[in-house]
Parts: sequence; structure tokens; C-alpha cells
Amino acid sequence: MEVSAWTRVAWVVMVVVVVIPRAEATPRPLNIGGIFPIGGSDGWQGGQACQPAAMLAMEDVNQRPDLLPGYELNLAWNDSLCEPGLGAAVMYDLLYNPPTKLMLLGGCSTVCTTIGEAAKMWNLVVLSYGSSSPALSDRQRFPTFFRTHPSATVHNPTRIRVMQKYNWSRVAIIQQAEEVFISTVEDLEVRCKDAGIEIVTRQSFLTDPTDAVRNLKRQDARIIVGLFYVSAARRVLCEIYKNKLYGKSYVWFFIGWYEDNWFENHLVEENLNCTREEMKQAAEGHLTTEALMWNKDNEKTISGMTAGDFRLRLNQALIDRGYENQSTPVGYQEAPLAYDAIWSVALALNKTMEVLAAVNRSIEEFTYTNEEIARELYKAMNATQFLGVSGRVAFSTDGDRIAWTQVEQMIDGRYHKLGYYHVQTDNLTWFNREQWIGSKVPQDRTIVRRQLRTVSLALFISMCTISTIGAVWALFLLGFTFAHRHRRLIQLSHPACNNITLVGIVLCLGSIFLLGLDGQFVSQQQFPTVCGLRAWCLTLGFTLAYGAMFSKIWRVHRLTTKTKMENKRVEPWKLYVMVGSFVVVDVIVLSVWQAVDPLQRRLEVFPLEKPKDAVEDIKIKPELEHCESKHNTIWLGLLYGYKGLLLIFGLFLAYETRSIKLKQINDSRLVGMSIYNVVVLCLITAPVTLVISTQQDASFAFVSLAIIFCCFLSMALVFVPKIVEIVRHPGERVEATGDTAPSKEEEERYHKLLHENEEMQRLIAEKEEKIRLLKLKLQERTVLRNREQQQQQQQQQQLASENHVAGVDYSTHHMRLRQVSKDSQKDTQPLLTTDIELYYGCGRPAVRIVTPDASSGGDHASVPRISFDISESYL
Repeated sequence: MEVSAWTRVAWVVMVVVVVIPRAEATPRPLNIGGIFPIGGSDGWQGGQACQPAAMLAMEDVNQRPDLLPGYELNLAWNDSLCEPGLGAAVMYDLLYNPPTKLMLLGGCSTVCTTIGEAAKMWNLVVLSYGSSSPALSDRQRFPTFFRTHPSATVHNPTRIRVMQKYNWSRVAIIQQAEEVFISTVEDLEVRCKDAGIEIVTRQSFLTDPTDAVRNLKRQDARIIVGLFYVSAARRVLCEIYKNKLYGKSYVWFFIGWYEDNWFENHLVEENLNCTREEMKQAAEGHLTTEALMWNKDNEKTISGMTAGDFRLRLNQALIDRGYENQSTPVGYQEAPLAYDAIWSVALALNKTMEVLAAVNRSIEEFTYTNEEIARELYKAMNATQFLGVSGRVAFSTDGDRIAWTQVEQMIDGRYHKLGYYHVQTDNLTWFNREQWIGSKVPQDRTIVRRQLRTVSLALFISMCTISTIGAVWALFLLGFTFAHRHRRLIQLSHPACNNITLVGIVLCLGSIFLLGLDGQFVSQQQFPTVCGLRAWCLTLGFTLAYGAMFSKIWRVHRLTTKTKMENKRVEPWKLYVMVGSFVVVDVIVLSVWQAVDPLQRRLEVFPLEKPKDAVEDIKIKPELEHCESKHNTIWLGLLYGYKGLLLIFGLFLAYETRSIKLKQINDSRLVGMSIYNVVVLCLITAPVTLVISTQQDASFAFVSLAIIFCCFLSMALVFVPKIVEIVRHPGERVEATGDTAPSKEEEERYHKLLHENEEMQRLIAEKEEKIRLLKLKLQERTVLRNREQQQQQQQQQQLASENHVAGVDYSTHHMRLRQVSKDSQKDTQPLLTTDIELYYGCGRPAVRIVTPDASSGGDHASVPRISFDISESYL
């Protein structure tokens, strides 16, 4: 019995000494699940580098005796291909297959969105090493989600800060149609609006970015933010090269978690139509923003390594896996995040074990329905803080990583760090290493410089000089006319109308100065006033100048068409009334126009022009000032129609009186020639001006020369002949010394003589008519006399035949008596001749007296009495 007892004691001691230490030497496993996106062609295949980094962390954690004592961390993982459906299947496979998983690791935003939303049903904490979707920050939707990878929204404050640094206030966005990028863009839009940055366009695509990139070019986008996975980034970069959206005028913001030579890889596999050189050329100078995934300080981390030490170990692990180039695997930049994610899990489990040990609980009691341990795991993870190879690791209340962000630039095919930015402190550390093509910061837009098209200063001065000379000449002519107002040459040219013409010419020449006043001389507020003065000055000047000439040619036409009995005296007041009526019409039209629809300054904008010899990306936006009103066409049509009728009618009158020269208006022909000149130039100038209105110099020069030519030619035609005549005959006697009385008396005497002449012409016409009638009567008398002579001869022949038959001794004696005028006995010309025939008939004498018959035209009343004696011996 004693032997047996001692034997039992010996076995117990052996068990205690040998078995228990061996049991302690074999730690119990703590299982977690891992989902890594390694394969596939779309999305993010960051598991290629993150999974080896996680395995390095597992080794380091399990080698720490003070961490998870008595336990060993075990990672069960599978590939999700960055596809949400497959990721969910991997999660279900991990959860429904033993052992129980205490936590889940995940990568790829689309997969983490699925597993993060479902994990709460199993009371599991999900920790992501590679998801940046801002949607995952929603604690209502993802209550147990944490991530060592900063949210994509952490890039947006950095982008905004860089834009503000370079004064970029106009950006464009192109994104892939994925939730992670959609939510990031929404956050970026809000931040841009708060910062006063304009988003000119937002383009999205699913697989083919061709149209989206073309739209960026159409919108003249210069600063462009691109959000897409690396495979889509290569397609976008190829389209960037094809559309020439690179170089010194463009800046692209890409995501910084691509591998370093991402733009040169997989070009053949993805069937891209761009060579490596073309891709490198298009990628040159672009910026990237990314969370700081590598500790920037050379200090030891919680694992005892520096970031450089970890890089060496990771590179060796990748080489062992067949990657010859350390930057080749996707996710190389995020590898420190996966490494620190394992340490975060280990620290959270270690903290939870301490809390549970205080209440005599064990971590091994965790089940998918144990909310108490799950709550402790959540608290421990939320409170985790340490210095990792990716930097200071800490989580916000939303489970997001609090981290620095860095900005890099592609220079000569390699990334160079430009600076760091801390969101919470708004601290931007900048190294000033950026290099821009052309050594100049690109502009956020094509620099559009407004350029007001103004009249050339030399042209304006020259036209004003000529018009000033013309105005001085017109004033000289006014003085000349006044000085020689008593000369008959001046008086018969209606000097008052000539003076009105000169006043109108001065106004027209003055309008040239107003037409040349534009934005280089007057402000925008004063420009409408100048517009009104232009209209009034030119309109009234034309009316006075042309109206005076029109009234003179009208009077000439009236005088030449009057009948002889009408008074052809020229009344000066009628000319003044005509010109005054024209002025009244203009004043009414212009006043109504100014009151109802005043002229305003309107800018005509022309297409953008590229300046000559411009080094910068600048385009000129030409603008031209116009004087216009809302209903400008109606008012111009009214004035042009009214003036056009006057011009055409004046042309007609000038043509009708082209060969007429009147003493009352001695310069009518010259006035007609002036009207020809004015009408032709006005009919040419008005339509041509409307056509060339967009060419300020040509329009101003054409209108000014037309006005100058009209005015100078009119003054030359009307006044130069008078000056020449007066100079040639300086000693001509002045008709009178009074002001207007002598000329008026002379005119009255002239009209009196003209009236007498007309009266004499009327009397002469009456006499000529009477003479014509008397000649007709004499012709009739001659005819009747010839007829009576024939009848007498016939009667004599008949009587002779009768006497012969009767046997009568018929003998006749003729005696012709002559009546002599009592007033002139010496006149031998008979006034009236009477034939007396003495004959014997039937045995007795007979007498026959033949006198002119009354029926033959004789006037018995006018014939005096005839007395004669017949001697008896004659009988």
C-alpha cells in the first residue's frame, strides 16, 4: 500500500514537472479571418503585397512573449478578387467553418462595404487595411468597422490645401463609377464649395473613359482630379495622351496608393493603344495625394523595427514569392497598413484579455452571440494607439485612421515627395521641390483677358484734326459771308440758308469727335451720355446742312414750274420754315427716343483669340462697345426712312433743275451738285457702316471720311466760287449801304419790270392774233372777187347774145370814175372804182353803173358819196 501511495505521488510530481510546462509551451490559438484581394482584373488587387506584410506581422506578434501570453494568433484568409459577391462568400465560409473567428481583416472598399455591414450580425469587429470609401465612416451603417487605411476623404483637405497654395479656383473631376469614388467626390464637392473653388465639370465612366476625357477637353479643364482604380487609371492616362491633356498647361491629381510604375505595367494585357513612352510622357508632372503609409521618421516602432527595416524585410518576402521588382505588386504602398493592422488586432485582443481576466472571464468564451465580449473588443480597438511602420496609429470615433497625408509629384518618371499635410492641425509642410514644365505654375484655366476694342489713337487724332480744320474753315466762311453781305453776289445766294448750312457742317464735323470717344476716353457710366450726344449732333447737323440746300433747290424747282402770271418772287421766310420743320421733326423723334428707349452701352463679345508671341496660356476676349437701345432697329429704321426720302427727293429735284440758272438764287446749280454728293455718299455710307460695325477702326474711318468729304465738298462747291469772284473783283460797287432796304427795292423794281414785260408780251400776242384773222379775211375776199368777175363775164356774154338776137344796136361807152380822198386830193391811188357803161338799147340810150357789191365784202357805210357830171356831148 505504501509503495503504491508513493508511486502515485511520484506520478503526480512527474505530471506537474513535465506535463504542465509542456502544456504551457504550446499556446492556444486565437483565430481571426482575413480577406485579401489578390487576383482579378478590376478594382484594387492590393492583397498582392498586403498579405505578405500581414504574415510578417503575424510572425512578429507571436514572437512577443509579453503580447497574448499563452496564445498564438492565427490568420485564416482567402482571395476575394475585389468583388463584393465573392468577398461575402469568403466571409460566410470563414464564419461557418470552425474555429470561431474573433475579428475579420478586409481589403478593397467594395468588399469591405459588404462584410462591414454584415459583420454586426455576428458581433464581429472588422478592421480594414485597404479601404478608403468615405461611406465606411457611417457609424449607423457600419457600427463595428475600423481601418488603418485613412478614408479617401482625408485626401480632399490635402487637395484643397494644395489648390489654395497655387491659387487654383477652377477644377474638374473625373471618376470611376464605384461607391468609394462617388462618395469621395461628393465630399470633395462640399469642401470645394466651402473653399470657393469652382467645379467646372464632373465626368464619370464605368469602363471606357474616352468620352469623359473628351468632355474635359471641351470644358477647357486644366486642374483635374482623377479618382479610379489603377487599371482604369491606365486607360484614362492613355486617353489623356490621345487628347493632348498633358504638359505645361495641365495638372492631374491621382490617387497615391498606386504602385510606383503603375503607368508602365500591364499595357499589353489590358490592350491599351499607348506605348510606355507615351504613357510616361502623359504621366509626367502629375500630383498624387495619399495618406502617409510609411513612417516618415527613422525611429523604432512597436515591433522594434524602423520603416526602413520593414521595407527590407518586405522586399525580401516579395522576392521569395517571385516578385523581382519590389514595386511591382499592387498594394506595396499599403503594405505597412496591413502590417500595423495585425498589430492593432493583437493589441486589442491583449487589452480585452486583461479586462476579461479581471472578471475571471476568458477570451476563449467568445461566440458570435456574445455581445459582452464583442463590446470589450470594440472598446479595446477604439482605444488602440501605437507607433507603427505606417506612422502613428489611432482611430477616430468613426473608426477612421488619423494620419498625415503626403503630396508627391512625378518628375522624370519617378515620384518625389513635395510635402506633408495634417488635417486636424491644418499644418502643411512643404519642401519646394516641385518642378513645372516651362518653369511656371500652370493656370487653372485659360487666362482670358478682356480687351476692349477701341479706335486707334493715331486714327482718332488724324480724323479730329481734319474735322477741326473743316470746322475752322466753316467759321471763316460764316465771317466771310457776313463781311460781304451787301454784295449782290452774296445777297442773291440767300446767305441765311448758306449760314444754316455752315452751322450744320460744324455740327457734323463735331460729331466725328464724339464718334471716336470710346472706352479709352470715357467711363462706362459716361458712355450713354456720349451715345445721346452722337445721335443729336449728327442728326441735327445733317438736317441743318442738307435741309438748307434742299430748301433752296426746292424753291428753284417751284420757280421754274410756276405759270407766267404767278408771282415768282422768292420769299426767304418760306425757306426758313422748311428747314425749321425738318428740325422740329428730328427734335420730336430724338426726344421720344431718348425718353422711351434711351441709348445704352452694349458690349459685343467676339470669339477668343490667341495673342501673338504669348508665352503664357492666354487668350484674348475682344469686346466692342456699341450705342444701342432695346428697339434700336425700329428707331434707326424711322430715321433712315425719313432721311432717305429727303435724300431721294432732293436728288430728283437737283436732277430736274440741273440746267436752270435763276437770278433769284444764283448758286442753284452748285447746290444741286452738293446734293448729288451728299446723296451718293449717304446711300453708300449707311449700309456699309452696318456691315463693318464690328471693325471699329474701319467703321470710324469710313464714317468720318464720308462726313469730311461731304462737308468739304459742299463748302467748296457753294462758297469757293463766291470767294474767287469777290477776290477777282474787289472794287465792285456795293449795291446799297443799308442792311436790307436797297436789295429789297432792287428786287421790287426787277419784279415790276418783269411784270411790264409780261404785259407787253400779252398785247403783242393779241395783235398777232388779230393780224392772223385779217389775213384770213383778205384771202376770202380775193376768192369771192375772182368768182364775181367770172359771173360778170358770163352775164356780158349772155347779154351780148340776147342783143344780137333782138337786132339791137348795142354799143357801149365806158367811163371809169375815181373816188379821191378828201383829205388828200393829191393822192392818185383810188379808194373806190366805179364803172359806167353807156349803150343804146332798143333805140334809146341807157346807162349802167357797176359798183362793188356789199355781198362781196364792201362796206357801204365807209364809202364816201360820189359826185360826177356827164357831158351831153359825150352822150
